[in-house]
Amino acid sequence: MTNQELLVLILVSPILLMQSILLFINAKKRHSYAWFWGIWGLIQFPLPTIFYWFFVIRRQRKRNRKD
Repeated sequence: MTNQELLVLILVSPILLMQSILLFINAKKRHSYAWFWGIWGLIQFPLPTIFYWFFVIRRQRKRNRKD
């Protein structure tokens, strides 16, 4: 492993871990498949956060407005 690859790994790992933790905690509060969002958040960035916003947060806000 080259120095450049190691540097990228060191910089990207905390971003993925933080995203995963935040998605897991928020999904758990909203009762929305917390493990799925947490694991998906570990795999890539930023698509899980974008999809979470569209499929969980937006949907829940629309339901709350109707009530």
